[in-house]
Formats: sequence, structure tokens, C-alpha cells
Amino acid sequence: MRKIWRIKDPDPLVQGNLAESLKISRITAQLLMNRGMSTTESATEFMNSSLASCHDPFLFKDMDKAIQRIKRAILKKEKILVYGDYDVDGMTSVTIVYSALKHLGASVDTYIPNRIEEGYGLNNGAIKKAHAGGISLIITVDCGITSFKEVDHAAMLDIDVIITDHHEVMEGRVPRALAVINALQGDCAYPFKHLAGVGIAYKLVKALYEGTPHFAEDFLDLVALGTVADIAPLLGENRTLTKHGLAELTTRNRVGLKALMDVAGLGKKDISSGHIGFALGPRINAMGRVGSPQKALDLLLGSNEEEAINLAKVLDSENKSRQKIEKRILDEALAKVEREVNFKDHRIIVLASENWHPGVIGIVASRLADRFYRPAIMISLDGKMGKGSGRSIEHFHLFEYLLRCKEHLAGFGGHEGACGITIDKDSIADFREKINAEAAKDADEAIFSEKLDIDIELPLCSLNEDVIKEMESLSPFGSENPRPVLASRNLTVKDGPRPIGKNGFKIWVTDGQVTCEAITFNKDKFEYPETGRGADIAYMPSVNDWQGVRSIQLELLDIK
Repeated sequence: MRKIWRIKDPDPLVQGNLAESLKISRITAQLLMNRGMSTTESATEFMNSSLASCHDPFLFKDMDKAIQRIKRAILKKEKILVYGDYDVDGMTSVTIVYSALKHLGASVDTYIPNRIEEGYGLNNGAIKKAHAGGISLIITVDCGITSFKEVDHAAMLDIDVIITDHHEVMEGRVPRALAVINALQGDCAYPFKHLAGVGIAYKLVKALYEGTPHFAEDFLDLVALGTVADIAPLLGENRTLTKHGLAELTTRNRVGLKALMDVAGLGKKDISSGHIGFALGPRINAMGRVGSPQKALDLLLGSNEEEAINLAKVLDSENKSRQKIEKRILDEALAKVEREVNFKDHRIIVLASENWHPGVIGIVASRLADRFYRPAIMISLDGKMGKGSGRSIEHFHLFEYLLRCKEHLAGFGGHEGACGITIDKDSIADFREKINAEAAKDADEAIFSEKLDIDIELPLCSLNEDVIKEMESLSPFGSENPRPVLASRNLTVKDGPRPIGKNGFKIWVTDGQVTCEAITFNKDKFEYPETGRGADIAYMPSVNDWQGVRSIQLELLDIK
């Protein structure tokens, strides 16, 4: 499938103003504009990312009620339960809130449901256990916003519930909890609406620590870990918190995370958002998918080095098991797509099987969405019921389309880019037909053509190490703040391609003035370039330092 290049329109006047006022190149000025920073003030704030620019946590609706109730529980020695999710965002959120409550002398315990046996979010079985254990206050983190019946059940047992969550509010309704802290509520005044669950947990602790000798900033390493792993947009407060959190991660002060970094082969490297996305996050997530999430939580909470090393090795081993399971399911899913999906009629891929591990189907759904550029929902069947996980594409609000099909679902939740569903096996065919009919009704056909957003088109000879260093100052990179993507036209393939790695190649391209090495580790996505041929290329630039020799290297994204 050929990608559609979307090159941002340059604005020479604003470019010039930013370049002059900030003493940066016009290229970097354009990159700032592409990320919404068109004034000197907004661009300066983006570049500085000061913690002082973060918003007051008491701007959240119900924050004051939540803090009063928690303080009362601490004072009266009530038993508190911090209830989270089994992914990185959820486990880092639990770690932060539990640790803070411990610092303040609370009687507190944690609960993370088993993905396979209990599923996502609050459940009545766990609430009954909490009641039997004398719990009188439950604080949810990264879940709870759709737990209407469960919150009512807790109230019947005289358990107060405080919900902290960042997921979509269903049709404007929230559970009847004592306090609901979620910026997506219609009447919540908190200005930044895109905090991850761990960001909201941090804000709760920030408010709780007010007037105490403790510092919520001690948890910024965990905030960065959860925010990046949950693919929250790295703009605004998320970028600020993540930038400072990555610096904390690099100091390796948290015993468990240091052990995990060592096992992941990160040594003494400065930790980037990429390291979280590809090395740390998957190892923690693996425990919630195919192992015990409690072991991952023990790693994050632990202070004993020997125990941390042993737990880190367990996480690494479980991640390898997850990768094997994932490959098998992906192969089976691709075969099903060949047999069952007609892309003329199916804008959304919906697949089901009894042989799929429910903890891994979300990753496979993401792989299918990337490969076919269609939203994908994978359903793991167990008897008459199925648990599904979906991933979407740009400009297709998956949660809104689920709302239109709710008569076919036993339960669902999520947001624009991802979802979870529970469905009766006999309803899958009707659900598949309905959601595709809804997509055919009003989803623009152009949505389903893969796009490549390009920040700026420039001559290859205008790149140098100083410009690339300036680009790096826009990090941390991630959702909504991707690595800069450039395009250069009318180049010649001077040499290559030569194979690298298991599935890559490298070529050398020239514009007649400079020659650069360009590489990819996924050759299947490209028309194979031939020496002497002309080419337009899209790429991400970096400076490669190999045995003391520095050179500009281009990571290929597309060749025409």
C-alpha cells in the first residue's frame, strides 16, 4: 500500500520570527509550529517544560472532596484499598498512590485484578473481599469510570469509592461514587484533558502532600513510565512530566526499575521514551498479560536489590513467552484475514477464536491495524462468551462506534484509539455487520488510506549535526509529538542496497553535494531501490557515532 505524504504547509513569516527570537534554525522553528507552538511564548514554554507551568490539582472536580475523605481515613486508621489496572499505567498509578499513603501513615493495601479471571476494572468479587477485610475506602486508579453497578454494590456494603480515571465518560454519566476525578467530565474545570491514569494519580498525591514534608515529584520516574507506555499524547503537561520523569529514570534511584533496566540491556544509557516503549513497558505489561501482575507491582514497590534482580528476570522471561504467544496468534489472525475479510466491504476487522490468549490480543489487534490500516478488534472466546480488545487508526473514534453497537455487546469501555469489549459468541456476526455498516455510513473513505505526516521538505545538503541536535531538544517524543519526519526529493541512490539485520537494508543517497547513509530494518514496506535510480525519500535523521566516526544517518520511512 502506497503511503499518502502529507507535508505540513510552511509559514516563512512565523518561521523567521521564532528562529530569530529563540536563536534556532528555521527548520526547528517549523517543527515547533507543526506542534502548535506559533508564538514565542508558547514555543519557549514548550522548550523549557518547567514543572512550575503545571496546573493546580485542585482544579479537578471533586479533588477537594477526595482529599478530605482520604485524610479522614488516615486520621481514623480506616483501611484503604488502592485498586488499579494490570497494565503499566495502572501499576505505576497503584505504586504512586500506595506509596504516598504509606508515607502519610495510612493503613493501605493494593488490588490488581487478574486479566483472565476477573477482567478489567472494579468487580463485585473483589469488593466483597475488601468488605470482608474491613476496607471502608476504595481508591481506583486508571479504572472505575464505567463501574456503575460495582460502585453501587460497594455503597451497599458501606464502602466509599473515590474514582481516579482518564478513560472516556460514557454518555455523560459517571458512577455514584463519593468523588470522581476525571478531566473528561463535562463540568470539570481542569484545563489539560489528556493526562494518563498515572498523571491523575500523581495529581491526587500532589494535592494530598500539600502542607506535608513530602514531595510528589519523587514519583516522576513512574509518571513518565506510565504515561509513555499508555501512549498518552506527549504535549502540554504530559510532556513536561515525562521530560522530568525521564531524567529521574536515568538516575536509577528506584531499585526495581534499575534492575529492570539492567535486564533489558540498557546499562548506563540515558533513558528515552523509546526505551520505555520498546524495552521497559513491554516487560511490565507482560505480567498483566500472561503472568502475575502482582510480581510487576512488587518490583515497582520493592527496595531489596536481590529480590529486584530476581523479579526483573521473571519479567524478562514472561515477556519472551508473551512474544512467542503473540507470534502464533498473529499468524493465525493473518490467515483468518485472508479467508474472512473483504476489504471492499469491511472497514473494521473483527476476528474471533477459542485459541487466542486474551492477554495478548490487544497487541495483535495493534499489529493488524498497522498492517492493513483498518481498526481491528480481536476476540478471545471462552465457551459462550468472548473478551475482545481493539485498536484504531487516526480519525476513527472507536469508542463512539461501539456506542452505536451497544445492543450487541455485554460490556465495553475505552477511548478513541483503543477499546475492550465483552460479547456473547452468538452476537459476534451481528456486531461485525453493525459496526461495519455504521462505518460505511459516515466514515470518510480517505481515513482508511495510510498517511505519512512530514514536518518539512528540504534539500539534503541543509542537514547538519547542529540542526539535528536542535531537533532532539523537542524530545521526549511520542504520541502527538513524534520524532521529526523530513523529506528530500530528487536524490540518487549512489550505492546499495546492502542487507542489514534480519530484514533490513541500507543504501547511500546523494543530492550531488552530500551523501548520507539511509537504513531500514523492515524492507518489506519498501519498493526495493536500485543503484543509479532517482528517489524521493521520507526519513528521520540522527547522528550515528560508530567507533568514534560521526555521520548523519537517515532512518527510512518511505521511498518513491
